[in-house]
Amino acid sequence: MRTVAVVNQKGGCGKTTVSINLASALAELGKKVLLLDMDPQSHCAVGLAVPEEQIEQSIYDVLISKSRNEPMRLTEILWQIGERLELAPASIDLSAFEQQMAGIPDREGCLKNVLDGVQGEYDFAVIDCPPAVSLLTFNALRAATDVVVPVETGYFALHGLSKQLETLSILCKRCQQEVSVRVLASMYDIRTKMAREILAELRSHFSDRMFKTVVNFNTKIKEAASFGQPINEYDPASKGQQDFRNLAQEVIGVEAHLQTKSKRLVDSLADQLDSIGASATELLKTSQPEAVTKPVTEPTPVPEPTQEPAVVAEIPAAPTTPPAPATPAAPVTREPEVSPPASTAAAAAPPADALQMTDRKLSDYYGVNRIHDAMVFVTLYPRANSVQLAGDFNNWQPAATPMERVGDSGVWQAKIKLPQGTYRYRLVVDGQWQQDPYNERTELNPYGDLNSVVEVQ
Repeated sequence: MRTVAVVNQKGGCGKTTVSINLASALAELGKKVLLLDMDPQSHCAVGLAVPEEQIEQSIYDVLISKSRNEPMRLTEILWQIGERLELAPASIDLSAFEQQMAGIPDREGCLKNVLDGVQGEYDFAVIDCPPAVSLLTFNALRAATDVVVPVETGYFALHGLSKQLETLSILCKRCQQEVSVRVLASMYDIRTKMAREILAELRSHFSDRMFKTVVNFNTKIKEAASFGQPINEYDPASKGQQDFRNLAQEVIGVEAHLQTKSKRLVDSLADQLDSIGASATELLKTSQPEAVTKPVTEPTPVPEPTQEPAVVAEIPAAPTTPPAPATPAAPVTREPEVSPPASTAAAAAPPADALQMTDRKLSDYYGVNRIHDAMVFVTLYPRANSVQLAGDFNNWQPAATPMERVGDSGVWQAKIKLPQGTYRYRLVVDGQWQQDPYNERTELNPYGDLNSVVEVQ
């Protein structure tokens, strides 16, 4: 049995989506698959329409049963999802696993011991890991034969990749079993130039340590999750289904790949993570705006965020936690992006200023930055007619804080004076609610979507 751990300590990168749909795609290809949820949030059960109130026992009960001298078999908690797919659900009790197992010998090997008992019953076990470095994650790594690291194709996700791999490497110094570690580009939006350029850089630096398959951004995948179905059941003809089928075929073919290239690949999980992490660090050193936003023909300058926007909102007092927006919708679908022409102001800038501008990091332009006494929100939507900000600083009213289009470059900007505190917000692009793609800090809202978060100090 091959055990695939889907690991990334960053939340919001699509681990659960990858776990559910990879497991379902493997089952569709004729493999007997066990999906294990090691995340206390229990999103695998939600994404597969398993009623939470009917989950009486979870993987937590199986993991701690031996330490209580009341051994429990894994089969006692399984849910039959499909003909060849079963789910071992999680529960909120998992959050107490580390405390409950304190002082217990071999507590890092609990999951491995459980899976050793079902070795001959499944072809694959897919583990959805929690978005944190914890004993649960280490249990998954100890049991794994394969590690998949989903990476969102955005600058901030790239920025955190090296640190995430470094942390994984430290955790795995004691795991010397042969493991295949590979990076998966996920939530890829081909319409944005930044995503295309970053994907090219990832492929250039990681080469055969990265899946050839790319999981594209696809609204059908989100719709499938809301109906409690994997994408291959919800829409078998969708692009998302094709992506996960290709990924499953690559995962199945990894074993043969390792055998034919055994001399070129390192054997241990720690060594592979060290190798990938070194490439990630090297990539970050070169991921300046010219590597991310450089067009094929002529340069596309990005305006200085210090330019005074037309929209300036004064917020008199610190916020309280507000209700989330009433009906946040799926991200807006736009035409494929075309590189915008250079603006008149940038074209007139002297060469020295232009070089200085391109030497700055992308985060200096897009996302949220403090400029003097205000927070400046900058984003890129070349095809949008309107972009607004809605958050707890304006009672989630988009009309209260419209963003100003800067020139003809597709950049939108708003400047807001905020008191100290932590704020949640979303962008409203042509009426469609979505998270800020240039802000890596997010949190789940009551509607199952992600709010972007900014802290003013």
